[in-house]
Amino acid sequence: MAGFSSQHLLGIKHITKQDIELIFDTANHFKEVINRPIKKVPSLRDITIANLFFENSTRTRLSFELAEKRLSADVINFSANQSSVKKGETLIDTVNNILSMKVDIVVMRHPDVGAGVFLSKHVNARIINAGDGTHEHPTQALLDAYSIKEKLGSIKGKNIVIVGDILHSRVALSNIFALQKLGANIKVCGPATLIPKHIKSLGVGVELNIDKALQWCDVANVLRVQHERMDIKYFPSVREYTQLFGINKARLNALNKDIVIMHPGPINRGVEITSDVADSKQAIILNQVENGVAIRMAIIYLLAEQIKNA
Repeated sequence: MAGFSSQHLLGIKHITKQDIELIFDTANHFKEVINRPIKKVPSLRDITIANLFFENSTRTRLSFELAEKRLSADVINFSANQSSVKKGETLIDTVNNILSMKVDIVVMRHPDVGAGVFLSKHVNARIINAGDGTHEHPTQALLDAYSIKEKLGSIKGKNIVIVGDILHSRVALSNIFALQKLGANIKVCGPATLIPKHIKSLGVGVELNIDKALQWCDVANVLRVQHERMDIKYFPSVREYTQLFGINKARLNALNKDIVIMHPGPINRGVEITSDVADSKQAIILNQVENGVAIRMAIIYLLAEQIKNA
């Protein structure tokens, strides 16, 4: 099989369906590895990876760090909260200082859209986008798609609804790109104020009634409301949002079928999803977390192979 077609993972938009399938096949192998008694492989003993997080993150950063250590890479962790960035240093200066330490791969989360693309043009290292503003979060989309495939056997032809704050979500856009490349039908559902005006131009349906959306779908990927990104009020109250769009047992019991429930985390229990749904057999939220490590191992491994073969 041909190798990964891109030198970086900047967004799902920049990779092919074949790339996604290669990542999934590689992740299958690493999923076996992380379920062994000895969870490490020596694949990346000669590779150094820098994790640059210019935004707070717990789950994504820990998942990447665990993936890197499972592959035996040398890892440098960098948080902008405790760095020279606070003293006015530019992004390129910061990264070049880290690269002078002979770093091969940079995993970066940044609040600005396109930060990863910008960096890839100015520094000599492979870049993995761990989230850029409200734009893309490619590894989350890949682990979500992988989890759906694992649960349902395939993605082609499946109906998938993304529920919640679509406007401020980088997960939604990456999910749309990934799932469409794999042949799924996509709808979004949420308050009209939280659905981007251009969304239909991406070939995505819009459903403003949560009960109709759940009746249509095979999978519901539920997103949290990102209050930290909001500068105005997009809906009257959290209580009203929960009444109109919250996923609860009563809503699921009213359906004439079982659907798969997903959530990229962190969960606002009792707001977009109730605890009895999040902890139910229909939810694959913890599978997503486990698969995140295997998917990130696969991506890092494929980019590292390019470096070794260069």
